[in-house]
Amino acid sequence: MRKQCCVLYCASFFIYSTLTAQAKPDTLRLNLDSAERIFLQQNFSLLAQKYNIDINKALAQQARYWDNPVLNTDQNIYDGKFFRHNNQFGQIFVQIQQVIKTAGKRNKSVKLANDQVLTAMQQFNDLLRNLKYVLRNDFSTLYQLLRTNKIYVTEMTSVAQLVNGMDAQFKAGNISEKDDLRLKALLYSLQSDQSDLQRQISDQQSELHTLLQLPSTIFIDPDLPASAATDGIDQLKLQELIDSAKVNRPDATLAQTNLIFQQHNLQYQKALAVPDLNVGAEYDQRSSYITNYYGLAISIPIPLLNRNKGNINAAQFSIKQAQTNVLQIQNQVEEDVVTSYQKLLTVYNLKKQSDSNLQVRYNQLLQNMLESYRQKQVGLLEFLDFFGAYKDAQLKQLQQETNLREAMEEINLATGKDIIHPK
Repeated sequence: MRKQCCVLYCASFFIYSTLTAQAKPDTLRLNLDSAERIFLQQNFSLLAQKYNIDINKALAQQARYWDNPVLNTDQNIYDGKFFRHNNQFGQIFVQIQQVIKTAGKRNKSVKLANDQVLTAMQQFNDLLRNLKYVLRNDFSTLYQLLRTNKIYVTEMTSVAQLVNGMDAQFKAGNISEKDDLRLKALLYSLQSDQSDLQRQISDQQSELHTLLQLPSTIFIDPDLPASAATDGIDQLKLQELIDSAKVNRPDATLAQTNLIFQQHNLQYQKALAVPDLNVGAEYDQRSSYITNYYGLAISIPIPLLNRNKGNINAAQFSIKQAQTNVLQIQNQVEEDVVTSYQKLLTVYNLKKQSDSNLQVRYNQLLQNMLESYRQKQVGLLEFLDFFGAYKDAQLKQLQQETNLREAMEEINLATGKDIIHPK
């Protein structure tokens, strides 16, 4: 039974190692720049929001047009005979009218339409900012998960070989059954953790497929440097970052644009209280006090019952609301920058204090510990304790790099500009 168990462990691991070692025909190796180019060209959310800009540009174009003139006509059909028109019989009435908007309504409506174009552009930029942050973090997270998977593969290979050798030692009576089962339990624990890791990789692949609109059959292999470039972090100044964020963040400029829109809307609503003028020319062949009557028609509503007071009051309150939103977003921008700056300094200082050769030294020490355990120079408890410390150190070092990349991207998100790029 023990032999079958060991063979099962080794065989399953050998099959997995063989499959992962083979190059996948549908693997797509991408660096971050290539992924962003695909994202900009194919992401459906961006494309849909970009159409919204075109829609508002078309509406701004429409706002510039004058109202069409209105043509009215009236003529007799039957006065004993059908359609009789001569010097003694028949009647024709023709009128053409044109609405002339007063108080600059047309120009004010054009301003509102242009504000909406600017709003759509800033909404697009804000969506782009947030989706790029998600893309870069997902890209970095997938890179970390795949490197973590390689650590598990290396550990599982070493432990599987050790289990195979120790099983023979157990049969020979050189080690106890307890030690043999402890090693097999360690291998099973690694396999279980690696299985959970595979599910996380699948979830991350799915998110990137959605962002990049790639077929689900493609396996994305992120191409990132092992260590994030930290050039320029020491030169960052907090107040400069805050000032940059207030100018460059689309959500901050969007709040300012909304305030301008509400101010323009108040002007437009006040203009609507001024009645428009209808001017026209008319011709009456026979029904007026003289034949062939030519006249000038002018009409204007009398603003007695409706002076647009409700809409004017609503516009005034909308301005106060927009002013409050501007203050709120400015406070939020400053808080976001300060928080992201502090996070970046924390992980950056930890990065500077870490030993860059730690992983290489641990790998060498792992091989020495494996050989020492085979030769019974160290006990099982000491080996297991080292093995746990080795795995934790490897995983924490990978997580530290991921935290640094995420902190750098978070400050880019907070400032609305690529202040620093962890390539």
